[in-house]
Amino acid sequence: MHVTLVHVWVLHEHVPDFLEATRLNHEASIQEAGNRRFDILQDAQVPDKFILYEAYDSPESAAAHKLTPHYLAWRERVAPMMARPREGQPCLGLYPAG
Repeated sequence: MHVTLVHVWVLHEHVPDFLEATRLNHEASIQEAGNRRFDILQDAQVPDKFILYEAYDSPESAAAHKLTPHYLAWRERVAPMMARPREGQPCLGLYPAG
């Protein structure tokens, strides 16, 4: 399984708008072929920090996600909301297997 943890820092005043844009992206992303999980996590101690847990069955499915209209719209919409550039951390998903 191909997993990316995307670390996102949002300007405090933009958190509600970020959440709405990210919810829309989440809802479309979980419908993609090859998507296993697309979780949105908010740091319990730093509410302006988020982690997007994106799991796909292959690197190709993950790459296809970045070409979808909903991802491109999300990326454009949230860009001015960022406190700093988002960081993607690639991981290998071991369990659950498959």
